[in-house]
Amino acid sequence: MAETKEAGKGGKGAKGGTATAPKGGAAPQGGGGKGKDKAAAAAVDHTPKAMEGKPRLQEYYEQSVRPKLAKEFGLKNPNQVPRLVKIVLNVGMGDAGKNPKQLDAAVEELGLITGQRAVVTKAKKAIANFGLRAGMPVGASVTLRGARMYEFLDRFINLAIPRIRDFRGLPTRSFDGRGNYTFGIKEQMIFPEIDFDRVEKIHGMDITMVSSTDRDDLAMGLMRKLGWPFRGETPQRVA
Repeated sequence: MAETKEAGKGGKGAKGGTATAPKGGAAPQGGGGKGKDKAAAAAVDHTPKAMEGKPRLQEYYEQSVRPKLAKEFGLKNPNQVPRLVKIVLNVGMGDAGKNPKQLDAAVEELGLITGQRAVVTKAKKAIANFGLRAGMPVGASVTLRGARMYEFLDRFINLAIPRIRDFRGLPTRSFDGRGNYTFGIKEQMIFPEIDFDRVEKIHGMDITMVSSTDRDDLAMGLMRKLGWPFRGETPQRVA
């Protein structure tokens, strides 16, 4: 009987030993696994990063376009050489107050096209004939500057314009007399970022290109050098 009791005690001790051994041994393994997971999570950074270097079109402007414009127009002061300041995309929707979903879709589409969140524009004053009250949403707009401006212009010239139906060039008389150029687009479907299946309504937009000069001839020369396809002209190839 004594032998059986001692064996039973030994068995309990063995059970206790087997029960406590994994706890002591599993702790470092579990800690090592958590450490590996933390290291892997730290190695992958999901925050958006700025693009390294300058956009292709901006480098082409600084290296090739600026000297050519200064020589062609006899500009001795470097500050007189025209440059693009900003590009404004504006979508007007008269029924935005009645159909807010269409306005949200337009804001989302502008964000996809430009890579920047659009701003909802609101009416400044009430017009009774149009059923418009002050403060009602009437559209959306985006203002692009810097690298995003050049990236959008590069994509627009090389990807979006060739998708326009029956395209014969953009007008040359759309300057406002102060070096700014405004033109309209009938469909947002020309942009490759737009998914046809998710489009709720086909709408157009106005695009305004603002330059640093007050002369239309300088602004037109700048746009020609950047490869703008004017009507009746062969656009210059941008290297």
